[in-house]
Amino acid sequence: MGAIWFFEDANLFKVLCPHKFKNYKKDHDFDAYRKNDYIYFEQDSANKIYLIEKGKVKIGYYAEDGNEVVKAILTRGEIFGEKAILGVNKRTEFAQSVDNATSICPIGVETMHGLMRENQSFSLRIYKFIGLRFRKLERRLQLLLFKDTKTRLLEFLNELKEDYGHCCPDTGDMVIEHPYTQKDIANLIGTSRPTLNIILNELKELNIIDFSRKEIRLKSVA
Repeated sequence: MGAIWFFEDANLFKVLCPHKFKNYKKDHDFDAYRKNDYIYFEQDSANKIYLIEKGKVKIGYYAEDGNEVVKAILTRGEIFGEKAILGVNKRTEFAQSVDNATSICPIGVETMHGLMRENQSFSLRIYKFIGLRFRKLERRLQLLLFKDTKTRLLEFLNELKEDYGHCCPDTGDMVIEHPYTQKDIANLIGTSRPTLNIILNELKELNIIDFSRKEIRLKSVA
């Protein structure tokens, strides 16, 4: 799929935000969060879903040994807490702001169900999105469990290519303009930032990639 922000060529924020519906707008506010603030914790009641208007949100949980496992880092326009739509009553992960100015659009489950009842096509798209999200998270967790760090990074770059990549007409390189910091990427592939930096530089020396702060190039082998 393309970036979740452009789900089937439809901006989810424009489609879902209650500010766009006059029946809900007067009772609706955005919630602001600073860096490290939690939107919800594991075991909290799951009665809302959330859209990111601005900033970034980390989704994760704590393993039995106390280590944090990061499932996703989501950015502007993306949706989270979506299991509530399926009737899950308790959160199975936490959601935490990782930006100093994160703005969230909360949507009550009943409001969401009402919007879905009113539009069957929209409802089907939401369920398709949830299925794609679950498969993507399952694949990432399998990588964390069974693959070495270098393989996890290369698989993650392939994911980024699908979501943010375009081909440079001059060089044939796949250019990935992404929203993640190196710390974000390290968290997502389950490694440290120094280890990530070592592997990125190894791949650069092998002319497999080139990278800067917000851009990664997968080098053309032609």
